[in-house]
Amino acid sequence: MLNYPSRLSLAHLPTPLTRLERFSVPSSDTEIWIKHDEITGTEVSGNKIRKMEFCLAEARDQGCNTVITCGGIQSNHCRATAVLGARLGIKVHLLLRGEKPGVPEGNLLMDYLAGAEITFIPTEKWYGHADYAAELQADYVKKGDKALFIPVGASDEIGLWGYIAACEELRSDFERLKLTPDYIVTATGSGGTQGGLIVGAQIYDLKTKVKAFNVSDDAKYFDQKIREDVSLWKQRYNVDFDDSGLEIDTIEGYLGSGYGVAGQAVFELIAELARNEGIFLDPVYTGKAFHGMVSELAKGHAGQLSGAKQVVFIHTGGLFGVFPQQEGFRFD
Repeated sequence: MLNYPSRLSLAHLPTPLTRLERFSVPSSDTEIWIKHDEITGTEVSGNKIRKMEFCLAEARDQGCNTVITCGGIQSNHCRATAVLGARLGIKVHLLLRGEKPGVPEGNLLMDYLAGAEITFIPTEKWYGHADYAAELQADYVKKGDKALFIPVGASDEIGLWGYIAACEELRSDFERLKLTPDYIVTATGSGGTQGGLIVGAQIYDLKTKVKAFNVSDDAKYFDQKIREDVSLWKQRYNVDFDDSGLEIDTIEGYLGSGYGVAGQAVFELIAELARNEGIFLDPVYTGKAFHGMVSELAKGHAGQLSGAKQVVFIHTGGLFGVFPQQEGFRFD
């Protein structure tokens, strides 16, 4: 029996698991199922809220009245943290990578509306953001406050619990729907969702493999990051878990020009899925991962999802990130 640490009830759970009925992959008879974590809430929709249930519980347990976190200007994680902070009465200070835009859009607009304190750090100085966060923590102490630092994407040994718990939910989904998926597919940007799914699938004996498509960095990075997070998780929570055989499978080749930059094929696929199923992906995370999954399925036995009869795609959210990139869509 797994003993979970403190947890706040913030997400609308369980999220639905539904099959795509009208969208299909050419030359493939694979059933595609969507785990709808884009509707874990409204303004705080997406995968990050699962992690934040544990991270914000940790902040509460430590007596913090402030959280500091970081990410890109259109970070889903930062937006979720800002909104949750407003709901819980916790001050949120965001460190965002890049220059302050003239007009805030998408997630950034919501950060401002939710009352977050925002510091922009130029890209060339981003390597020092953790040091800056530590300085901020010291400054808050001088003011009589206490701040918890949550890393990018809430991807650490605390946030790992979010998708470990999600696997318990998936086990119930599979039993109820009589599913035996060959693969669980997700986008990976900071490694926390991927890591939690890998650990949770092993703990809850899901008998399926986790495949991730990187939207930043490379497979080597995620292998190292996840192993470090799992090691820290075992130590911090004194968990008896065999991590010697972790299968960390990150499929490369669909990153495109870089993080947050999608090719035309991704935009076209986002529009196709919306048109056929009423499901909206984003060009930063889910659109790239879904494009990668569809491309690999279309390769048949030559692809990295070879032989799949059923796959479950984790829809990690990101809707608000569509609007700042609307120029990528073409409507003739």
